[in-house]
Amino acid sequence: MGTIAIIAAVILGISFMTFVAFFGRLPALRNTPISFLHRLIWIHLPNGLLTVDRTLTNGRLTTSLTRLGRHLWYDQHPTILIFFFLLLSVGEYLYLPVAWPHFSFTHKFFGTIAILCPYLFLYLSAFTDPGVINAKTHVREMARYPYDFTLFHPGTSCETCRLLKPARSKHCSICKKCVGRMDHHCIFINNCVGANNQRWFILLLLSTAILTLYGGVLGLVIIRAKIQARFPYWTLLPWWTSTQAWNNGDLDFHRWLLLWSWGLQSGVAMGGVTLLALLTTPLVWGLLGYHLWLVYCGTTTNESMKWQDWQAEMDEGGVYKRRMAADGSREKDLKVEPAWTRWPVEAEQLMVRTEDGKPPRSSHRLPGEGEWEAVWRLKDVENLYDIGFWDNLVDVFLPYFMFKESKGRSPVDEREFGRERGRNRRRSS
Repeated sequence: MGTIAIIAAVILGISFMTFVAFFGRLPALRNTPISFLHRLIWIHLPNGLLTVDRTLTNGRLTTSLTRLGRHLWYDQHPTILIFFFLLLSVGEYLYLPVAWPHFSFTHKFFGTIAILCPYLFLYLSAFTDPGVINAKTHVREMARYPYDFTLFHPGTSCETCRLLKPARSKHCSICKKCVGRMDHHCIFINNCVGANNQRWFILLLLSTAILTLYGGVLGLVIIRAKIQARFPYWTLLPWWTSTQAWNNGDLDFHRWLLLWSWGLQSGVAMGGVTLLALLTTPLVWGLLGYHLWLVYCGTTTNESMKWQDWQAEMDEGGVYKRRMAADGSREKDLKVEPAWTRWPVEAEQLMVRTEDGKPPRSSHRLPGEGEWEAVWRLKDVENLYDIGFWDNLVDVFLPYFMFKESKGRSPVDEREFGRERGRNRRRSS
């Protein structure tokens, strides 16, 4: 039992701490024990250690560790990517020599595919341009999505890149670049997850989830067969054991655990990897489910935090919306907006927050028409970027899919935005 306990405790501890580290800041987990643990680990404990270090070493140790921590967390480097690659490859190196001879031809065929796919999608996720916005790609990215006048407003510039920020883009402080439809920066791929590589990232999660589940179950089947070959009355779960075996004293709960330990120790390497796969697979499937939920909602990790910020503003009061031109006839400012985008719908509303909690007074300076309406719930706000689950999937897996043609324009006519901006510059000069 000692071997099982140690392996399980280490794996569960690593999985849980990984979950807290990466998900503790999510708005959905605010005011939960996960959020409290995240603050304890990343705020309160470091502050306590800082106080002790200032007393003992005048802060020299903390300065060195802070510099190292900032490099690991806020600089672009392949350390975690290499760790993830080694976790896959070393785990398979320990697992396959024992397990492979027990596989049927079918399991060998599908197992080979399951083993290779994570490496393929890891490469594509890590080395595909996520949608970096620069002078060459700016016009194309501006024509990808319209501004929704809720989360994204025209006219906002990136102070670092010195470019107008396209709708749904964000500047990554780690990559030091703006990325189109930015979801988040993932240290496991040493790259941002953006418009051009989100499909590969989702397939990486899917293939890794399948690999951990498939490998864990097959390993479990091999261990079970090995134990039952010598102890036929043993079952995978204690309540599946026949009543006769329990009554005869052939198997009680303590002996059931001892036989589990014996099965693992007869092939420690494969048994340890099997436990690792089974205990981490819920985390990987959870990550996959979370990102598919974001696709279903037509949003990203970055945008979900913006929506939660709006909900916090609504709770305090002072959030108002009004409709945009119902016939889509709003005159666009071509100095800061594209004349046309590939997206099938345009902004339906303008949402603002006022400091005094009253409707905006200078309405004529703001786009839209009609009266201002107080907003208290997110479900009363239209998400311009949610066009249905299947079309959302198309947008993720075919990032340049043309959802509409406008006034006879073809995809190359996205350059019209650049020409309009050039004409406006000449007029203003």
